[in-house]
Amino acid sequence: MSQTINMRQMEQKLQRADRKQSRLYLFCNFMALMIISAYSALMLSPTVQKVFPEGGDSAKQMYMIFVMTLVGCVVFTIYALGLFFRHKSGQLGVLMALGASRKRLAPGLYREVLLLSGVSAIAGTAAGFPFVWVIWHAFRLLLVDSSDMVLTFDFRCLFISLLFLLLVVGFAGLTAWRYLKKTNIMEVIREEHINEPVKELGRWCGPVGFLVLLAGAVLGYGAPWACHAWFYMFPPAWVGVFYAPVFVGLYMIMLHTVVHGWKSHRRNPYKNIISRSMMKFQGKQTVNNLLVVTLLIAGGCFAVFYLPTNGISAVLRYASLPYDYFYKYQADQDVPDRTEIEALGREYGLSLKDWNECDYVTVGMGGMTEIYEEDGLRYHIEYVPMLQEAMVLSEDAYRMITGQEVDVKPGTYRCVNDQEGTSPYVNNSAKEITNMTTRKVLATEFAGYLHYDHFAEEIPCCVLDNADYDLISEGLTDDWRGRFAAFNADGKDSYPFAVAFYHLFISSFDQSCERVSFYDRVQKIRENEEGLEYWGDTDEMTKISYELSDSFTFRTYWVYMPSFRILNQNDYLRNMAVMFMMFLFIFIVCMITALVVCHTRCQSIALNNRYIFDDLKKLGASPAFLDKEVRSQCTNVFKMPTFVGTAAMFLLYAMILYANDGRMLKTEWAAMGLCLCIIAMIIAVIYTVYRSTVKVIKEQLKI
Repeated sequence: MSQTINMRQMEQKLQRADRKQSRLYLFCNFMALMIISAYSALMLSPTVQKVFPEGGDSAKQMYMIFVMTLVGCVVFTIYALGLFFRHKSGQLGVLMALGASRKRLAPGLYREVLLLSGVSAIAGTAAGFPFVWVIWHAFRLLLVDSSDMVLTFDFRCLFISLLFLLLVVGFAGLTAWRYLKKTNIMEVIREEHINEPVKELGRWCGPVGFLVLLAGAVLGYGAPWACHAWFYMFPPAWVGVFYAPVFVGLYMIMLHTVVHGWKSHRRNPYKNIISRSMMKFQGKQTVNNLLVVTLLIAGGCFAVFYLPTNGISAVLRYASLPYDYFYKYQADQDVPDRTEIEALGREYGLSLKDWNECDYVTVGMGGMTEIYEEDGLRYHIEYVPMLQEAMVLSEDAYRMITGQEVDVKPGTYRCVNDQEGTSPYVNNSAKEITNMTTRKVLATEFAGYLHYDHFAEEIPCCVLDNADYDLISEGLTDDWRGRFAAFNADGKDSYPFAVAFYHLFISSFDQSCERVSFYDRVQKIRENEEGLEYWGDTDEMTKISYELSDSFTFRTYWVYMPSFRILNQNDYLRNMAVMFMMFLFIFIVCMITALVVCHTRCQSIALNNRYIFDDLKKLGASPAFLDKEVRSQCTNVFKMPTFVGTAAMFLLYAMILYANDGRMLKTEWAAMGLCLCIIAMIIAVIYTVYRSTVKVIKEQLKI
C-alpha cells in the first residue's frame, strides 16, 4: 500500500514539475477551439446568412477561408499535443524506470490527457460565443450600426465545434496509447531531446515550391472555368482538389526556409549556424507551424482584401453617376410627381434642376441559356424564346435621358452596358422581343452596346428604333409599362431630403411591386404555361417587405430601388455592414491565431534549446551575440510566412480581378493600391509582435 502511495506521490510531483507544458497545451487547445467556435457561430448566424447570397462569390470566399482556418487549427492542435507528449515522455520514462507498469500508468495518463483536452476544448467552445459578441458589438459601437446588425446565433453551429472537440480528444487518447506502447524505456525518457529533422532536399526546393504554388493557384481557379467551357458542366465540389499543389508548394517553400534559409552561406558557412541548426533539428515541427501560419495569414489577407476591392469600386461608381437622383417606377403606381418632389425639396432648403423623364416598356426577350441535363450537373446551351424580362427604350427616350446621340437600325437592338463594359446583365443573343400582353413578336438581332451606368441593372436594358418601339409597345397594359425620371440638386445636396424622398417614394407603391429584381415575371409566365412551378414563387430569397425598407436585403434587391447619390454614399457602409464586419472579423481571427502560433513556436524552439544558450554563456558568448541568435531564430519564424501569405493573396486577388474580364480597370488598380497599404499595416503589426516575442524570450533565457 505504501508503495502505491509513494508512486502516486512521485507521479503527482512529476506532473507539478510539468505544469508549464500542461498550461501551454491548454492554451493552444483553448485558442483553437475558441477560434473554430467563434468562426462557425458567426458564419452560420442568421444575421450573416440572410446577407450573403446563397452560392454567391462572397459566401464561397467565407467558406473557403473557414476551411483554411480549420486546417490551420487542426495542425496547430496536433502540434501542441505532440509537444506536450514529448515533454510528458520524460515523466513516463522515469516512472517506468522506477518499476511502474504500463497498466499502472495508463489510467492516470488517460485521465490527465482527456481532462486537459476536454476542459480546454469545452472552455474554448464556450468562449467562442462571448468572443464573437464582444467583437461584433464593438464594431456596432465604434464603426456602424443598423437594424441588419442585430446578432443572432444558430446553435447548430455547435456541431462543428463538437466534431472538432471529438477530434482533439480522440487524437489525444490515441497519442497517449501510442506512447504507452513504446517498450524502450531509455527511448521514452530521451523522447524530449530527440531531434526531428526533415529530409533535406536540394536548394532547388524553394524556387520550385513557388512555381508549384503558382501552378496550384492557376489550376484551382481555372478548373471551374474549364468545367463550364470545355465540358458544359457545373463544377462539382471535388474540383477543389486542383488547389492541392498550393499546399505542396507551400510545404516546399517552408522546408527550404528551415533547411537552407534564403541567404547563401557559401562565403560564410558558420554565420547564424546556431539558430539555423536549432530550426533544422526540430524541422518537422517548425515546417508544420510555418505552414499553418502561412495559411492563416493568407486567409486573413483574402478576407480583408474584400473590403477595398468592393468598397472603392462602389465609392467611385457613385461619384461618377450622371444624375444625383435617378429612379424608375411602374406606370400603374401613383408615385410623387415633379411638383410634389420640388415642394419636398423646398422644405429642406433644396432646389432641383436638370429634370428629365422618359417612358419604357417591359417585354419578353429571347436568348441563349444553360439548360440542365437529367443528372443535374451537365448542361447544354439552348435558345429559349421569352427567356427573360427586359426593359426597352426608344431612341428618343434614351437620347432624352443620356444626352447621347444614338441611331438604332430597324430590326435590331442595342444593349446598354455600364461605362466600363463589365455588367453581367446584358443579353446579346436575342432573336425576338415579345409583347407580354398581346403576345405580338418582333424579330430583332443584336447590333452592339451603348454605355450608361444608370441603365446597367440586373434586368437587361435595350434600345430600339423608334418605329420598332412603337410597334412592340402597342397594347401593353400599365403593369408592363414604366417611366424613368432623373434630376440633380441645384447646389449642395441634402441627405435629409434624400431620406425623406426615399421613404415617400416607397410608400407610393402597392403590393404588386413588392418583389426582388431577380424575380422574372416573363420566366414565371413561360414556366407556368409549360405546367411548371416557378422557383421564385416558393423560394424565401424572393421575399422582401416595404416595412424593412432600410435593410440590406431591400436596398440591394428591390426591383424599383432608386439611385440617390448622397443616400448611397452616406449609407453604403451601413448597408454593407454585416458583410464587411464578417470579413473584418475573419481577418482578426486569422491574424490573432497566426500571431499566437508564431509566438508559441519561437518560445518552444528557444526554451527547448535553453541548454545551448547556457553552454554558449559558459563559453563566453557576449549578450550581443546571444541577442543576434535569438533574433535570427524568431525572424525565420515570422518573416517567410508573412511574405508568402501576403504576396500570394495579393497576386491571387490581382489574378481574379484580371481574369473577370481580361483587363484591369481603374477602380481595380485603386483597390490593389489599398491592398498594398493594408499589407504594410499587417507587416507593421507582425513586426511589433516579433519584437515583443524577442523581448520575452530574452527575459526567459536571461540574456
